[in-house]
Amino acid sequence: MRNAEFDREHVLRAAMHAFMNKGYAKTSMQDLTKATGLHPGSIYCAFDNKRGLLLAALDQYQQDRTTELQSFFSGKGPILSQLKNYLDSIVGECLLTGVPQACLLTKALSEIASQDEEIQAMITANLNGWQQAITDKFSLAQTNGELNNQRDSAHLGRFFVMGIYGLRTFAQTAPEPAILQQLADQLFQDVCA
Repeated sequence: MRNAEFDREHVLRAAMHAFMNKGYAKTSMQDLTKATGLHPGSIYCAFDNKRGLLLAALDQYQQDRTTELQSFFSGKGPILSQLKNYLDSIVGECLLTGVPQACLLTKALSEIASQDEEIQAMITANLNGWQQAITDKFSLAQTNGELNNQRDSAHLGRFFVMGIYGLRTFAQTAPEPAILQQLADQLFQDVCA
């Protein structure tokens, strides 16, 4: 059997959006073929099955999110300003029409991770890595004197990440721009106090 030729990243990003829109269980093979432009045989050949496509999509999602996070901290300037810009971008993402507000990792975590140890481990590792990257930024802000050292940077990172989860969830039920921005601003103030 010959290997299918396609733009892997494009296919995985299309699959991500399909899974985020409908969830894993409700995303049919027909949904995936429509989203990715691949025939079912090509999906099976490249990813074995729907679960294999989800695993690959989760990996691509993590790569994309890591690159995105790094882009906010690639320049010079205060770390806290860069963290604020990152948080504001998440608010903006939550407000985009037609873009799922739920993170693929948290959506898959709540839907299927408890039934699949490999998916659970992958999601947990990805979310822990993201939280550690945020914690490292708070630690650097403390080292630079932008933030006092009285609170543990790990706690600040956990609190900040918890707030982002909350913003994303809240945006699914009440996507009013002014309210989401107000909540994000309060989260940032609470962390930086």
